[in-house]
Amino acid sequence: MAEQTDARALEEVVTFTSDLIRIDTTNRGGGDCRERPAAEYAAARLADAGIEPTLLERTEGRTNVVARIEGTDPSAGALLLHGHLDVVPAAAADWSVHPFSGEIRDGVVWGRGAVDMKNMDAMILAVVRGWARQGVRPRRDIVIAFTADEEASAEDGAGFLADRHAALFEGCTEGVSESGAFTFHDGAGRQIYPIAAGERGTAWLKLTARGRAGHGSKVNRDNAVTRLAGAIARIGAHQWPLRLTPTVRAALTELAALYGIDTDLADVDALLDKLGPAGRLVEPTLRNSANPTMLDAGYKVNVIPGEAVAYVDGRYLPGGEEEFRTTLDRLTGPDVEWEYHHREVALQAPVDSPTFARMRAAVEEFAPEGHVVPFSMSGGTDAKQFSRLGVTGYGFTPLRLPDGYDYAAMFHGVDERVPVEALHFGVRVLDRFLRTA
Repeated sequence: MAEQTDARALEEVVTFTSDLIRIDTTNRGGGDCRERPAAEYAAARLADAGIEPTLLERTEGRTNVVARIEGTDPSAGALLLHGHLDVVPAAAADWSVHPFSGEIRDGVVWGRGAVDMKNMDAMILAVVRGWARQGVRPRRDIVIAFTADEEASAEDGAGFLADRHAALFEGCTEGVSESGAFTFHDGAGRQIYPIAAGERGTAWLKLTARGRAGHGSKVNRDNAVTRLAGAIARIGAHQWPLRLTPTVRAALTELAALYGIDTDLADVDALLDKLGPAGRLVEPTLRNSANPTMLDAGYKVNVIPGEAVAYVDGRYLPGGEEEFRTTLDRLTGPDVEWEYHHREVALQAPVDSPTFARMRAAVEEFAPEGHVVPFSMSGGTDAKQFSRLGVTGYGFTPLRLPDGYDYAAMFHGVDERVPVEALHFGVRVLDRFLRTA
């Protein structure tokens, strides 16, 4: 098929990515973030293209942008295209370049958000502005949402939009956002493009142990730190049982076919060994998980505190929350209480849908050497909040990446960066998909 993407869009995606990186939208949690400058930047570029943006805030400075492009088929369900504007913190001293410089060096855009996920925000802006110049209208309505607060609770972002402004998403049946359609090099010459069709649920936990405060030199059978440490050790050592969701089954089946391996789902660990590096695409989503991450107890070495607190990053598979809860009850025991610090649902999307087929076709057109497979994300995105509105979410941020580029390490890592050519590929693929979606 002949090139349809507006040539200027290929220039703009690089400029927009760099510009957005230079706008520091660090989200430190607890409300410590200000996305408004980035939201105003995105809104201005939409308005320049004749697309009317709406800016919305739950909290001052925590700004979201929503806009709608009308399609040619009013009977078709609308498609939600969303990306978050906030980023996680970055310590400049650890980086090769300043994390908020947006520097473009040797064909690479550097900075916090280059992959997570100001690149996708820039792709969206570049594509729809290209459409405006070309007079393109999509088949179905496209609702664009640039959100705040994804890197924390989403209470000021997608959660606020879903709960308080559902009318803006009327008719949306499906959505696409981050973490999918990137190049995964398997080390044996194959290029795999995983498209996300599911997410594990989020279960961030607060554990509290209480005991008898006292002098550190005295015998104390009711030591809160000891009780908490025992629970944390049990949680950290627990081996969660294997649970195969439909998306993971589909991923294993397609990967096995790609490698010419019998699909023996009765022995998944052996199958993963045969798949080699490609097995990493599914390994984190075979089970529930719970990883202790924070501890807080005491204020002086010779004082036994009366309370000790820990936090655990828990994730559960679709359909696995009940097992998760009962297991945590058992592992924490009678002397440690636990509660949800933050909870969001697990997601499952069909891999045999027309939308998935169109995403697959768009990637294969521009990466004919690639092999598209479904996969499930181990973490979560704003798709969780938008699912409250009946929106089925997919992860689709297309990037063609060179061998040796560690995509996973870019998320929340040091020296986050994205090749210019990857952005160009993303614009072409996203443009083609959205025209046919």
